[in-house]
Parts: sequence; structure tokens; C-alpha cells
Amino acid sequence: GEAGCTYLQLDEVFVAYLCDPAQREYLKGRGDDPDRLLHVYADLVNAAVAGRTPGMTISMHLCRGNFRSTWMAQGGYEPVADVLFNRMGVDAYFMEYDSDRAGGFEPLRMLPKNKHAVLGIMTSKTGALESKDQLKRRLDEAAKFTDLDRLCLSPQCGFASTEEGNLLAEEEQWAKLSRCVEVAKEVWGSR
Repeated sequence: GEAGCTYLQLDEVFVAYLCDPAQREYLKGRGDDPDRLLHVYADLVNAAVAGRTPGMTISMHLCRGNFRSTWMAQGGYEPVADVLFNRMGVDAYFMEYDSDRAGGFEPLRMLPKNKHAVLGIMTSKTGALESKDQLKRRLDEAAKFTDLDRLCLSPQCGFASTEEGNLLAEEEQWAKLSRCVEVAKEVWGSR
């Protein structure tokens, strides 16, 4: 904005938890309506970014938990996709897609043409290095539902979301980041 900030990333956990059928049942059990909560969360996000200045990019990381290589929620994005993509005033979404527990890419069909999805198809939870072919195949799968130029590639989450970190070594983290850059250059060029 006026002070020079042109990029802001929000770390959002509540919306991602609404993808999980067990979490939704828990909320219902305590008297909450998960679908109503989704709209409340959208209103809160929109209120938080209402003062954005022209030219500022706002993104949102949808986190399902990342403590010592574990997680708290699972489920595809279908229950939240329409509100997430079409009601929230953000430009890009960092989405966990490193395992089957994140569901398929079908919800990306709702991604508006002016927004981007940053696909976390590389896990940050283990040191096993994904192959270039594996990452490219996943990008191709996602591109069946939205334009490849609206997709980006990243690790699923941070390598150390808490001070305890995840169960992988520093050199494994650097190898994963290098692989992301390598694949991105091959898929999208050096724009």
C-alpha cells in the first residue's frame, strides 16, 4: 500500500478445516452451522483486506496443520470452493495438494479468470524428493480444470511452521525448493 507493501499473505486455517467431514460434524455437534461459518469467515477476510491499495496482491494459504510433519484436517476443497474463490477478496490461494487427503483438483473449475491457485503438490512433511515427472503430471491433472497459466507450484506448507519444524533435514528442504524452481522454469519458462 502507501507504505510500500505490495504483497500480503494470509494464513487461513478455519476455511481449510471446513473441508473435513469430521470437523464439520464436530462443529454441528456444538451447535454451529459450517456453511454459515464459511460465509462469516469470508466476511472477516474481506473486512481485513478492505483497505488494500491498488496494485497490492493478497494471497491466502489454506493450512490444515503442519506440526512435526502431522496434520489436523483432511478433505477436498469442494465444500468451500465457491465461497473461497468467488466471495473472498484475495488474488491467489496457496492450496495443499501433496496427498490424497486434500482431494482432487475438480474444485479448481470454480477459480475465476483473474485469480491464481498455488498448488502445494510438493510435500513439506517428509524429505522424499518428488520427481520432475511426478510434479508435471500433477500440474497437468490440475490444468484439466483451470488454465495452466493461472496455476503455480510450491511446497504444501512451510518447512518449519512451528519452532519444532518438520521431519526433514535442511539439505532436503533446499533440494525441494530447487526442484520447484526447476519444474516451474520447464513448465512456464523464465517469465
